Amino acid sequence: QLIIPLCQNPKLLLPQGVFVTLHKNGRLRGCIGFIEGSRPLYTNVAEAAVLAAVKDVRFQPVRPQELDEITLEISVLTPPVKINNPKRIQVGRHGLIIDKAGKRGLLLPQVAADNKWSRETFLAQTCLKAGLSRGDWKNGADMYIFEACVFHEEE
Repeated sequence: QLIIPLCQNPKLLLPQGVFVTLHKNGRLRGCIGFIEGSRPLYTNVAEAAVLAAVKDVRFQPVRPQELDEITLEISVLTPPVKINNPKRIQVGRHGLIIDKAGKRGLLLPQVAADNKWSRETFLAQTCLKAGLSRGDWKNGADMYIFEACVFHEEE
């Protein structure tokens, strides 16, 4: 079924990766997205928002009575770029993907910045998110960086 966006901005029709993060009282309440866009941005945002609310396995589905307390953050991603040197990672600017042995972890740029992580901590935490050991980024893992344009809902 074709959904026509209310906004006719042609940029919303471009295929682009996106993550939607839900917060409740300043705490993470759900986050799901798509690393690369194979569909229009507006479609990916809508689907990621629904999935973040009801399919993030770390949380119970959002209940209707919570909706007034939920704020949205939308991170529109640049395409990932494979890197061989972890020194290319700029904490606060880059998001990170670690991929090894069929396991993949992704952390958005704002996660490292908000937690004031060093580059090494960012790498280790991304490995843990992938279900790998903290130091697996040093042993044959593929590393990718990306940037995000982040939109916050007005509170």
